[in-house]
Amino acid sequence: MRMKSLFSDLRGKTVMSKDGEILGTCEDFIADSHSGRLDFMLIQPADTVEPRLYKLDAKGRIMLPFKTMRAVRDVIVVDAAE
Repeated sequence: MRMKSLFSDLRGKTVMSKDGEILGTCEDFIADSHSGRLDFMLIQPADTVEPRLYKLDAKGRIMLPFKTMRAVRDVIVVDAAE
């Protein structure tokens, strides 16, 4: 059940690059159904972000590899260059 807690803690948080650019809001995740490993964070892009610079899902959300997450406090900090 710890994983559900993690998901609910992260959903709705602002996602920021390590350079301070607001990318958007964490909306959901994609996990490997066999291993349970988190593969991607799905981010609703901020108005100031050019979504075409990122891999998008069918709903237009930015798909950032979960491994790019660097820190979680009031915001989620990611290394968006990966």
